[in-house]
Amino acid sequence: MAQSRSRYRWFVVFVFFLFVLLHQADKLLISPLTTPIMETFEINEAQMGAVSTAALLVAAVFYALWGFLYDRFSRSRLLALASFIWGSTTWLNALAPNYTTFLITRASTGVDDASYPGIFSLLSDYFGPRLRGKVYGIIQVAQPVGFILGTMLATMLGGAMGWRSVFFITGGAGILMSALIFLGVREPRRGQAEPEMAGLEEFYSARISWGVVKGLLRKPSFLILLAQGFFGSFPWQVLIFWFFRYLEVERGYTPDEAMMTMIVAIVPLSIGYLLGGAVGDFFFRRTPRGRLLTAMVGVLAGAVFLALLLLLPAEGEKLSLPLLALMGLTMSVASPNVIATVQDVTEPEVRGTAQSVMSFADTAGAAFAPLLAGLIAVSYSLHVAILVICISTWLLCAVLFGITAWFIPGDVARLRQTMEARAEVKRGEVARV
Repeated sequence: MAQSRSRYRWFVVFVFFLFVLLHQADKLLISPLTTPIMETFEINEAQMGAVSTAALLVAAVFYALWGFLYDRFSRSRLLALASFIWGSTTWLNALAPNYTTFLITRASTGVDDASYPGIFSLLSDYFGPRLRGKVYGIIQVAQPVGFILGTMLATMLGGAMGWRSVFFITGGAGILMSALIFLGVREPRRGQAEPEMAGLEEFYSARISWGVVKGLLRKPSFLILLAQGFFGSFPWQVLIFWFFRYLEVERGYTPDEAMMTMIVAIVPLSIGYLLGGAVGDFFFRRTPRGRLLTAMVGVLAGAVFLALLLLLPAEGEKLSLPLLALMGLTMSVASPNVIATVQDVTEPEVRGTAQSVMSFADTAGAAFAPLLAGLIAVSYSLHVAILVICISTWLLCAVLFGITAWFIPGDVARLRQTMEARAEVKRGEVARV
């Protein structure tokens, strides 16, 4: 029975890896399709940046609702619904006859973006603290792999069939994933994977309470990570949305050359997720500060490599690919550790809410990044926009990770004390029965 349960939980990881891969392919393929979309609707960079901003703002608005729903109802059913929304809204996006309709329909795709907190919350009830960084790293590998898939679809099919056809394909993938999640993923008991509940998995299931929800805002580490999430999303969104066009317009790359260059960054990015999660788990088992110190080193290294890349003189072009690969490897180290840290300090019954609040902060920051970069690009250049926004925010994130590391031992210890007290109560109830 235990072996069968262990195999099934890895099947769940596979399902959500596939979901994230295809979802990211859909969300990120807009980057290589930016130029043909701009030509279709005759718009400038600022207007195109507003498209991404609108989708992110819609996502931010819905995070609070989805977070509450994830902690109140079946996460597996809600994730199936989110996947269906992704597919159907992407189809509507493909049918847009003008810029206004495109803006509105693309914004509507943000409704389902709040699926990720539900995924991380659900997986936290299949895997305990010692493995969560690794599992979240595996899930996040799907993001850059999805980017590669989206880039290839956009580059190969976009030119031959038109950008609308690509949206139809990825929208169909969302509908199929909805059916797979609905039929294949079971809802676990909340809190069953906590180490204090060993032997009590079949008897314990946490229930959400407003007292615990309000307690989130009294955790110093959680509050500082909220600020980090807001600013930490800036570099990601700027690079995802604008780097492909930067290579085309300001570096003179062809679409195929830009695609191959992006892949050079994305492959190490995938490794960075796995490495970051595994290294974070390793150091977390030795100190509660381990995940955050790993994250701090990652963003500092990413900032250094990006700065060297963008400031590289023309005669140093041969160094650009190694620097790009190193940037990809290091910039992804922080993400699985941030997600795992949120799970480390929050009660099982509010992890959906906690991750949704974090994602709201991320999305609120991300909503401004493409538009801000577009505005800077109109006045100066994409080179200036990428350099200024990415370097400044990554340095700030490193400082915030260091501050969070100071507070994290106390917040981790308090959660473990809470879970131990609950385990003692539940053991007493089981003994009386």
